[in-house]
Amino acid sequence: MTPRFDLIGLVVVDMAASLAFYRRLGLEIPAGSDDEPHVEAVLPGGLRFAWDRVETIRSFDPEWTVPTGGPAVGLAFACDSAADVDQTYAELMDAGYRGHKEPWDAFWGQRYATIQDPDGNNVDLFAPLG
Repeated sequence: MTPRFDLIGLVVVDMAASLAFYRRLGLEIPAGSDDEPHVEAVLPGGLRFAWDRVETIRSFDPEWTVPTGGPAVGLAFACDSAADVDQTYAELMDAGYRGHKEPWDAFWGQRYATIQDPDGNNVDLFAPLG
């Protein structure tokens, strides 16, 4: 049997803060899960997105440490238009999240921006130009 890609997982320091960020990006995350040690959401197409508290990971891997030197993972969310990239970025900034790169017109033909989730992971927002 060939393995198949099934899950993207993030290790988070503050579950509620991380889930709030990804809910703002439209992920349907089960209600009442902010205090859970492990949370999953099924994405369109069946791929799963999961969050685990640092303590959960250390329960089976006691030597695990938070990555240093840069973001641990990069994620990208498609927006409907260039204006939606700008609006989503502005809304996240207004909500107190940290911007990494303000919206710009990329040479490859997309409106692009990068913001950071509560754990410092880069999250790209993009849409085709014109």
